Amino acid sequence: MLDNGVHHNVLLFGNLALALLSAFTYNMSRKGVQAESNSVFMLRVYGAMISRMMLCLAGMTIYAVVNRANTSKYTIFTLMFFYAVYAISENVSLQKITRERKTSK
Repeated sequence: MLDNGVHHNVLLFGNLALALLSAFTYNMSRKGVQAESNSVFMLRVYGAMISRMMLCLAGMTIYAVVNRANTSKYTIFTLMFFYAVYAISENVSLQKITRERKTSK
């Protein structure tokens, strides 16, 4: 990967940022799943999804602007892959919580 011009430090920082962001949005969504009101559920789940998307978009835009001449497509696509992995694992975990909650009622 280093031969293709991937920025190693950006990937490390991006992965750490995505992990912290996923922890925040997971807790936000989990509270929404446990809420009694449907409107609170929708507010928290959509809020978590939009905040994750916008912060990732802002991070990639900052990376592209700062490294305008040396922007690496491989770095951007790897960060997008990390985003997808974190989002899928978060959604699978939330689905398990939702199923458990439905069976306990």
